[in-house]
Amino acid sequence: MNTGAFAASLAGAQRAAFAADLDVVVIGAGAAGIAAARELKAAGRQVLVVEARDRLGGRAFTDASLGPAYDAGAMFIHWAERNPWVKIAADLGIDTPSEPWGGGFRVFADGRPMPDADRTKRRAVFGQIDRRLETVDIGKRDLSVAELLGDLGPEMAPVAASGLLLSIGEESDRISARDYQRLWAGDDLVVPSGYGNLVARHGEGLDIRLGEPVSAIRWDGPGVEITTPSGTLRARACIVTVPVGVLKAGSIRFTPELPSATRDALDGIGMGALTKIALRVEGDRFGLGPGMSYLEAGSPKAMMNLDLFPDDKDLVIATCGGDHARELSLAGADEARAHVTDLLAKMVGESVRKAVTGVSFPAWWTDPFSRGSYSVCLPGSEAARDRLAEPIGGRIWFAGEATAGGGAMTVGGATLAGRAAAAAVARLKV
Repeated sequence: MNTGAFAASLAGAQRAAFAADLDVVVIGAGAAGIAAARELKAAGRQVLVVEARDRLGGRAFTDASLGPAYDAGAMFIHWAERNPWVKIAADLGIDTPSEPWGGGFRVFADGRPMPDADRTKRRAVFGQIDRRLETVDIGKRDLSVAELLGDLGPEMAPVAASGLLLSIGEESDRISARDYQRLWAGDDLVVPSGYGNLVARHGEGLDIRLGEPVSAIRWDGPGVEITTPSGTLRARACIVTVPVGVLKAGSIRFTPELPSATRDALDGIGMGALTKIALRVEGDRFGLGPGMSYLEAGSPKAMMNLDLFPDDKDLVIATCGGDHARELSLAGADEARAHVTDLLAKMVGESVRKAVTGVSFPAWWTDPFSRGSYSVCLPGSEAARDRLAEPIGGRIWFAGEATAGGGAMTVGGATLAGRAAAAAVARLKV
């Protein structure tokens, strides 16, 4: 008997018997999911987006819970020269000016102005990461950023790496130097009306079901079966755009389990904890003009930047990252409010305590639908992003900022990754 012919005929019978509800299901309505769905819709595919949250945008989220709105997640259109959101915003008539200079900058240690000598000493080591990446050979072996800076000594190495807590959101010993080196650079633009609002608007007109967290994906048949609270969806393929943190937490059960190469890729990627704590602060503003930035840098591990009254709004937005941000996230909104208020009281005076009237704290680290701010390749795992982007069984694709290569950690990268996955799915015969 010709077993090859028999297997082929059986596979054909299975395909014929598989009555898909849809061509493609996209899981997640953040930037990657919206981009993928738009690409598939343009290709004439029947596509549905299911989203666990009750809103669009994912980690691009413009929060107006305090009255004045601010971007609780992504806020910059990075590397604007190649970022797709420049054109998307222009097509929608949304302004994206250059990043403003702000209203001034001061450095503090434990809430007190840092002495000039200490500031000068610390400023001398900032920028050492980029200088070392240009001179140290990491071709033979990937290093952590901490290793890259090791010869600066135990006092200055953490200072040199501390800026990454406010950009990458992770401790330097957990960041691959090679992955950091490949990240794209360029001009930054901002979205005064809200980056999260922009992403959500781009999702308008798509078939999106909110409040539908996916709990299981079965892919041992000719298509995929996707379990949500409303029932099971059957599709020819699916694009999974949920954050790596959600996948690593096992929030979605895969049957059969994911291939070992995919599991290894996930093991090589962590999630940073870049975190914003917004306070509503009302009153005379303590004589400060809008847009002032105060940097608390007394302890490199507890680095925190406070943007005071940005865009002339009654807000103070504190940003931190790494393990310090994780601790605040686990402590909750009340503790986060108290921490920032105590710091402000040292900086501007005790009267600030009465002026603080509210807190907004979308803690990404403890959010069950994100489990972190954005992806970070662990040392020695710089190839994990590319491996995670490889299709599984010709019917599952992972896409998002974690698979965006040099565009990782950004909304623009997530969008490009979503489009790339959708283009691959659109080439399938359905």
